[in-house]
Amino acid sequence: MADVAFYYSIASRYSYLAASQLDELVAETGTCVDWLPVNSVRLLQERGGGPFRGEPVSGQYDWSYRTRDAERWAELYGIPFVETRGRVEIDAEALALACTAGKRLGKVEALSRALFAAVFDGTTSLIDVHECVRRAESCGFSPTAFHGELALPATKKQLDQTMRAAQRAGVFGVPAFVVAGELFWGNDRLVLVKRHLERLAKRS
Repeated sequence: MADVAFYYSIASRYSYLAASQLDELVAETGTCVDWLPVNSVRLLQERGGGPFRGEPVSGQYDWSYRTRDAERWAELYGIPFVETRGRVEIDAEALALACTAGKRLGKVEALSRALFAAVFDGTTSLIDVHECVRRAESCGFSPTAFHGELALPATKKQLDQTMRAAQRAGVFGVPAFVVAGELFWGNDRLVLVKRHLERLAKRS
């Protein structure tokens, strides 16, 4: 069975929604998901543009519509969703580095889920390095070891390598799934990811 490369950003509502369904995807297809954190803000900047600058380019990108859309998906999935805009101060690079540190220490999924909860469950107002360390501790990391991993140049280098790998794969936003060279973008494409995995399994 082919692995799924899951590119995501903790501050991304649709990454949060998609991540909540990955256990079900694994159970139904037997696939292995590789959690690959990126800074989606930097990803868009390095591409030289994005749909969130200035006035919405279409109704799809209007903030009020996107909030209602995410609320509907969260209701379908049975998970909490509290809009973060204007409520939570987020350092996107710190979050991406924290997840990368978690990956290097072998617990990227657990930490990512803890940080997703911090952003979207309505209980936290500031997501910074200190909150990342606190959430890491709740996942069983030593605060000293985790803080040390965050500060290593190798952690920043690995994040940059993941960003470049995403760009090479054609990732233009998150969440994105790459399966055997095929790119699927968006929480709502999970059904297509599953179908693609099932087709690959039949061929093997």
